[in-house]
Amino acid sequence: MAAMKHTIAVFLFAYLLNQSHGEGTLGSHAHLFSDEVSDMAFPDGFMWGYSSAAYQVEGAWDEDGKGESVWDYDAHNRPEWFPEGQNGDIACDAYHNTDVDVELLRRQGVSTYRFSVSWSRVLPTGHLDNINEKGLAYYRDLIQKLKQNNIEPFINMHHADNPRPIEDEGGFLTEDYIDAFVDYATLLFENFGDDVKWWTTFNEPNQVCSGAYDTGGSSPQNLHPGTGAYICGHNLLRAHAKTYRVYDERFRATQNGKISMIITESWTEPATNSSDDILAAERGSLTNYGWYAHPIVFGDYPQVMRERVDMRSALQGFNQSRLPVFTDEEKEELKGSYDFLAVNMYTTVLATDMEEAPIEEIGLGSDFRVHTYQPDDWEKTASSWFKVVPWGARHLVRWIRDTYGDDKGIIVTENGYKDTGNEMEDLDTRGRYHKMYLSNLNDVIYKDGVNLFGYLAWSLMNDVEWYEGWTTNLGHYHVDFYSPNRTRTPKQSAAYYKKVVTTNCLLDSCQPATKRIML
Repeated sequence: MAAMKHTIAVFLFAYLLNQSHGEGTLGSHAHLFSDEVSDMAFPDGFMWGYSSAAYQVEGAWDEDGKGESVWDYDAHNRPEWFPEGQNGDIACDAYHNTDVDVELLRRQGVSTYRFSVSWSRVLPTGHLDNINEKGLAYYRDLIQKLKQNNIEPFINMHHADNPRPIEDEGGFLTEDYIDAFVDYATLLFENFGDDVKWWTTFNEPNQVCSGAYDTGGSSPQNLHPGTGAYICGHNLLRAHAKTYRVYDERFRATQNGKISMIITESWTEPATNSSDDILAAERGSLTNYGWYAHPIVFGDYPQVMRERVDMRSALQGFNQSRLPVFTDEEKEELKGSYDFLAVNMYTTVLATDMEEAPIEEIGLGSDFRVHTYQPDDWEKTASSWFKVVPWGARHLVRWIRDTYGDDKGIIVTENGYKDTGNEMEDLDTRGRYHKMYLSNLNDVIYKDGVNLFGYLAWSLMNDVEWYEGWTTNLGHYHVDFYSPNRTRTPKQSAAYYKKVVTTNCLLDSCQPATKRIML
């Protein structure tokens, strides 16, 4: 407890000192919304790219031996969850349009394309008893065509899409999941590792575990409020750590790649400069981003998370904490199991302290005493939760550096603007969004000295936004989901982003870069 009090005191002092050095009072936060754009060129070697996910773009859900994922299952058995049949059965038909999409990436001038592998496409049952060579061939072809165009493939192994047979065996809620995932990851290293230098195990585990097993919002919706997300996260982290160590022991020496995990975070800003709200905001970040970053960096959950779930579990009559405990061996396996830190970022929330929830309330929202909200006058997008808050990008990356260090580097693996997907003249919305968020990220490099080495926009093209279908979207290219060819058409934002990535500059001209990224 003494160590925790020391950490809190240091955090409070640093936060209040930061406020006294030009960031203003916190009242309305209006002073943080600035239209000033950095005129510094991004560092030489900065990584620019796009991100995507298999279910959202590939289609061909049952072709060439592919198995059923949890999303495929729900699209066909719970169609009311998807608007008017807008699911991933065909999606953008990327499975049949590799040449088209690689050409778009080449045209955009990006150096990196992050995509996910569909576990069900390469292992239809989720296990090594049935390896689908056609599925492996699809990804091998994509990787080779990317490399032929000087685009670095960046593979994410899992983007919310467990094979349905794995889910039928218990999914993330069973320890059997760990070995199944490690087998799958090993198959990918064996088949693609000579050509792929950038790997992540899981995308947004905080969203996957909460949405799929606790609060709802993500397939398979096997909900166990107050326990499901913790069990899921625990097994997911153990699977990640074992995968990392397998790469260390068997592949790193010859393949020379980097591997990590992608964690999402809406920056949590204190609503006022009261110590209670400042500490609530810190709890919010530690029990969201920190839930997964703390174990892979330090080997265990954040202390405040451990203490609060343990305390509430005991008062609720549980025989043991609802948050599982890592063994000493697992802590050692987890500690340092990352080669870079990755973050998906979109928006910001304000945080206030709240009264302790009634002890009979068992759930994630009751465990941590944090109330978050967004002011009504913040700029809206097509989703109620998603407002445009560029300054939050700088605050978030700086917090990650201050909490976890940046000696291995930090990369933004998703960032983008949501509208209906049909707005072609989007320079003043989506284009401006990228400009302002990137300006703040440029400031975090030059003004705050953070080792931020890359930015991957979400997304190249409109896709299937999960349960929203294509009623909302974030693409730089419009996709005609009602045409046989799923025709792609550039929006204004595509031209702006191309200019940025090919010049390293957000404006028509920039001051020369004074830093170089060393990876």
